[in-house]
Amino acid sequence: MLSVSYHDTVNVLQGTIEKSRDLNQGPFDRVEWLELLAKSGAEPLIAVAEDGDTKVALPLMRDNDRLEALANWYNFTWRPLHSHDPALLETVARGLRSQTHRIVMSPVPDDDGSAAAIETAFRGAGWNVLREHCDHNHVLEVKGRSFADYWAERPGRMRTTLKRKAKKVDVELLTRFGADAWAEYEAVYEDSWKPEEGDPALLRTFAEQEGAAGRIRLAIARHEGKAVAAQFWTVEDGIAYIHKLSHLEEHKALSAGTTLSAALFEHVMDQDKVGLIDFGTGNDPYKRDWMEEDRPRFRIDCLDPRQPKAWPSLAKRIVTRLARGGTES
Repeated sequence: MLSVSYHDTVNVLQGTIEKSRDLNQGPFDRVEWLELLAKSGAEPLIAVAEDGDTKVALPLMRDNDRLEALANWYNFTWRPLHSHDPALLETVARGLRSQTHRIVMSPVPDDDGSAAAIETAFRGAGWNVLREHCDHNHVLEVKGRSFADYWAERPGRMRTTLKRKAKKVDVELLTRFGADAWAEYEAVYEDSWKPEEGDPALLRTFAEQEGAAGRIRLAIARHEGKAVAAQFWTVEDGIAYIHKLSHLEEHKALSAGTTLSAALFEHVMDQDKVGLIDFGTGNDPYKRDWMEEDRPRFRIDCLDPRQPKAWPSLAKRIVTRLARGGTES
């Protein structure tokens, strides 16, 4: 029997999110991750549609008078949980008109069909939908290569840099969470070229959880005993996720980041035997040296034309599209 429900806690998903055959779920699809977001101040609204054994859940959060994806700056992806069942997705989309006049979802992948499924469902439910390319996701399909095979295909300057600089730092690679190593990671990050971290306490808790599950890959590069670069990866279900990397700008000449990346690539390819390495979001030029494919991430902005609150934004959208020579959908 078809039913739709709305919940203000992610606990409703406990014990119900299973690895789905039609969804390639990862670290940002787990209840534990959604709980971390809720504890960090997000106000969840979990929309769930069920029809017998088939279920779709949209993990959303309230943002003033609109809804957004339950996600933050650490998310590589955001997508529906459980299934892409078209009828259930459209049922959820139609029901959400009772909750808000606007829903914004990102970063949504489409390599698994999520963006297309969401767009189709919300259009079918009567929403005005704007789908835009909002970010990049650089990945490497390993295709059975060893690290030696992969490295031989890298640009000559990268191979020369590693050959010249690798001996200038000592690398420690941990497959468990270590408080001392994490403190070094945080110290490097605080003094690095990276912008200020959004929620270091949340990231540490996530790292502890991944360490307890055996998924963490944490690497530190030291020069004369001092940590000068650090990287935080995780590995699961044949995929390596590169979450965070940083180095001290004052020691940039050591190229410690290149040495660390090479060590981690070698570990996940030759020991973990992953099939894919995911560099997360962002279009930094250096990612193109390491990766071979750029997948788009989308922002899907849905307005309900039946509600007066949506009209100003809808009018602006129509004017923008007309100015670009497009048509309104």
